[in-house]
This record gives sequence, C-alpha cells and structure tokens, in this order.
Amino acid sequence: MKPLAEEVAKKRIAWRIAQEFNKTESPLFINLGVGIPTMVADYITNNQVFLQAENGMLGLGPAASEEKKDRMLINAGRIPITETPGCSFFDSCTSFGMIRGGHVDATVIGAFEVDGEGNVANWIIPNGKQLGVGGAMDLVAGARQVYISMTHCTKQGKPKMIETCTLPITGHGEVDFVVTELAFFRFEKGRLLLEEIAPEVTLEELKTMTLAPFSRSQNFRVMPVPG
Repeated sequence: MKPLAEEVAKKRIAWRIAQEFNKTESPLFINLGVGIPTMVADYITNNQVFLQAENGMLGLGPAASEEKKDRMLINAGRIPITETPGCSFFDSCTSFGMIRGGHVDATVIGAFEVDGEGNVANWIIPNGKQLGVGGAMDLVAGARQVYISMTHCTKQGKPKMIETCTLPITGHGEVDFVVTELAFFRFEKGRLLLEEIAPEVTLEELKTMTLAPFSRSQNFRVMPVPG
C-alpha cells in the first residue's frame, strides 16, 4: 500500500476518535494530550462532550482561526483554542485533582510504542529532547479509558505496536484503545483485538506492520474515514 500523507493520516486518526465520543447521550469529560490528540477537538459535534486541558480549562473548543487567536487562551500544547458556552478556568492543582481523582472519563494521548500487554511508552526517547513526563502518567492512571492516537509506524517505517515496549513505560496495562491511520484496536481482558481496518490496507499488510499479536474482533469491519 502507498503510505498516506502525514497530515491526512493525522486528520483520519483524530476524526475517528472524535466519532467515538460524538455517540454519547450523557455527559463525557475528555482530556486531550499534545499532538494528534489536540486535533480531536476540531471534530467534536456533540454538546455532551466536555474537553479538559491539563493546564486548567474545561470546555475548550476547536483550534482558533487566525483572526480569533488569543495567546492567553491556549491548551496544554500551547495551541490557541476557542471557548465553548459555559467553559471554566482553574489552576493546575485543581486540574490535576480532577485527573487524579478519577473525574475524567477518557484521555487521548500520543505514543512512541504500545505493546501487546497494553503498556504504553510516550514520554521520552533516550538521548532525545523531551521536557519531561508532564501529565501523561497521571492521565493513564486516572482516566477511566485511555485512547492512544498515533501513526502506525515511525517515519522510518518501524512499527509502533510491538510485542514488548523497549522505551521507558508511561503506564503498565493501562491502554484501552489504539487508533492509527490503518486500524482501530481494543484491549479486552489482556487481549488485543482488531476492530477495524482502513479501506486501503489488507489484513496481511497490516500484520507485517504490527508486531504486537492480535486477533480479529467478532465485530471486525472496514474503518470509516472522513470524506
């Protein structure tokens, strides 16, 4: 298969995750991490979804257009954002109290690696330039569900879903869902299940790019993609 352009791949991942949240009929409180996760906000259409930023905001909206940018109104990734009606602001201690207290229904974070046991490594590559773990460990431990949003392979073509993580672990067995541009995976009782596969990739091709062992779900289907 021909790889998707990077921006197309990122848009697909963010859009697909947003569709999971848009289905809700009751209030959901969702934290979005840095990178691809921040793009999820652009595709939320359900007013029962309330997005939280760990720098102290609940009710953030999509990224701000150029004419509406306010450098005092940013998310945890320092991206200018918009407000939704009724949004609130609070200090970082309160924000992390919300996360650590189990008051976040789901978090969406990026990752360098995810393995077959639901472990995730997302905060540092040895000898790489990183600011630190940030809120990642708090989020994977405190949120009720953990969604991983990442491209399926590195820019060098190396699979990110592997048998055992080789990088420093952010959380052990904390991952519930993994969404890439090629597939939608779910962990169930320690097993990795393939729920959806992108329309342009075959199952055989996906297996060559996924080193973590997985089985097909009973509800296995073609992954919907944005038009």
